[in-house]
Parts: sequence; structure tokens; C-alpha cells
Amino acid sequence: MECGDYLYLWQAPDWPHWRYDLAALARPLAEVSRAQGLLLGRLADVGAATRDQASLLALTDDVVKTSEIEGEHLNVASVRSSIARRLGVDIGALAPIDRNVDGVVEMVLDATANCRQPMTEVRLFGWHAALFPTGYSGMMRIKVAAWRDDTTGPMQVISGPMGRQKVHFEAPPADRLPFEMARFLDWLNADSDFPLLLKAGLGHLWFVTLHPFDDGNGRIARAIGDLLLARADCSPQRFYSLSAQIQRDRKAYYEILERTQKGAMDVTGWLVWFLESLHRALDQAHQTLDAVLTKARFWQRWAATSLNERQVKVLNRLLDGFDGKLTSSKWAAISKCSADTALRDINDLLARGVLRKMAGGGRSTGYELNGRDA
Repeated sequence: MECGDYLYLWQAPDWPHWRYDLAALARPLAEVSRAQGLLLGRLADVGAATRDQASLLALTDDVVKTSEIEGEHLNVASVRSSIARRLGVDIGALAPIDRNVDGVVEMVLDATANCRQPMTEVRLFGWHAALFPTGYSGMMRIKVAAWRDDTTGPMQVISGPMGRQKVHFEAPPADRLPFEMARFLDWLNADSDFPLLLKAGLGHLWFVTLHPFDDGNGRIARAIGDLLLARADCSPQRFYSLSAQIQRDRKAYYEILERTQKGAMDVTGWLVWFLESLHRALDQAHQTLDAVLTKARFWQRWAATSLNERQVKVLNRLLDGFDGKLTSSKWAAISKCSADTALRDINDLLARGVLRKMAGGGRSTGYELNGRDA
């Protein structure tokens, strides 16, 4: 039977016997492995506190972006606080608890911190329950911690307005899920000589193909990929975010998934795309580590300088990447103080040499860190 005789991968007569060209994958696989080694090598040369901060940034990015891919926007401060609370990382004041944020955080941390634990049906159900603590997806009641049952029709990925919707993908019938998921989990947990980086790409694709839940399939698929990547790194700490890279290239992500689902069982194209995205995620992680090291050097330089809570808060905002020009009015808004207090804080830092006035002028004076990279 040729590809044209069926519409989706799971309908292929040789499903799920994946095929791929290892010769075509050798170069991107080697490049990712090298990038992986360079990043982990840099991290081995820094202190535990710096590694914790780099991991906190990567995990925050992962949780925020894996949700954004699905159109859900989480509060970054709440995500960061939730992760820091669980990891025991000191970030000062913590944001209020948000149970929707906590659920995604719990799943991502379990996938990485417990990457060596077997993936089971019960564990998957726990992840799903964490994602949907109210039993609702938006305003729709869904089955939580259970496979979908297709009572309202087949599981489809669709887009477009009502009446003119386009079906991008249809998942296997629900009555096949117990068998299909058991087979998938056996493969996922089995030891083999198969490269774990490729297994992460296949695990992601395989789970998305089965689409076993009413909702949350994409986030769980990416968590499964993260679990396998953590095994490949031989580390429960995460220092890069593939979900963040996928979000940056979201359109291409959905296009390659749809093209792969409607192709043959040869998934070389998907694996090449996956490895290239992973390489870009590792490159981005070097920039994140640079920012963490810059922040650490800054606070080492000014460690003996007595600063108030407002000054520390705004300086950290600048170090974390401030959008636009810092003015006295923005200082007042960030630190929730009066304009006069903001100006006193700024003038104090100017006198100490912590801040300097930005070049140029305009209607309001801007300020920047003085010798940030020193």
C-alpha cells in the first residue's frame, strides 16, 4: 500500500514502524551533541548558584512558551515564583500562587527532575490532571486523567471559522487507545542503543499522533520530549528550552507536523527539523547563561553598596532585560513609589556610579547601568 492509499500515519499498514535515514541525520545529530557538550561544559565551570539561576530561567521559559504554543498566556512572575519555590532558589519576593500555573510547573519539573522514572499510564494521568485542575478546558468540560472517548466525534485538529473549518489532522479512534498507548509506553521505557536525541523527537511525534486526551496533548508531548532530552543530558536540571524555540518558529512547527502526519512512515524530515530546532535552543541557552553571568558579576561589583529594596528591584529588572528606556516615571511605576522618591533613588545611584544617564535626551531623561559588563 502506498502513502496515497491512506491519509494519516496511524493508518499505514506498517504503523508504527518508523523509518529514517541515519546517514542524513548523522550531521545534525553530531552538531547537536557538540552544542550540548559545549553548554554543559560551560555550566560545569560555574558555581551551583549560577547553574540554579540558569536552570530557573530555562524552566520558566519552557513553562511559559509550551503554554503560549497552545494560545494560553501565563503570568511570567507567577511561573518563576512557582518554580523557584519548588527548587528552593531564592529570588526575593514570591508572586501569589496560581493553581493553573502550578499544574504546568509540576508537570515540567516531574518530566525533568524525575526523568529516570518509568513513564506510566498513571503518571500521564497525573500530568493531565495537573494541567486541568478544574476539569475544564476554558468553558468546556473535558475528561481529565482518562483517555478521550470520542463521544462527540473523532479527535481532530482544525482551524478556520465555523462552516469553513479545515481539518489538519485526525487522531486514531478512541477504542484503539489502550492498546496504542501501552505499545507507546513500552517503547518509551525500553532500553536500547537508539540515540536518545532521536528518541526524544520520535516520542514527541508519536504521542502527538495518538492525541490520547481531550486537551493538553501538545504540552504533554513536549514534556515527554523534555524527559527524554534530560536523559540524554544525564542531568535532571534543564538549561535550555526546546518549547521556547518551537514557539519562536510556531508556524513551521505546525507545518512540519501536518506534513509528516500526511506522509509516509519515513520521518527523516521531522527528525532533521527537530534536531535543527534543538540546536537553535542550545545556542539560545548560551545567551541566557551569558546574561546570568553578567548579572552575577554586576552584583559582585556592587556587593558592598547599601541599596534599598526599590533600587534592588529596578536594577534586577534592568539586568533581566528592560524593554525600552528607563525613566523616572517608569521607575516610580515599577517600584510603586512617588515621582520624588523615584528621582531620589535614581540620583543616589548616579552619585554612586551604579547608573549613568543615557546619551541623547528627548522629553525625558533615560538611565542605564554603568559598567554592566565590568
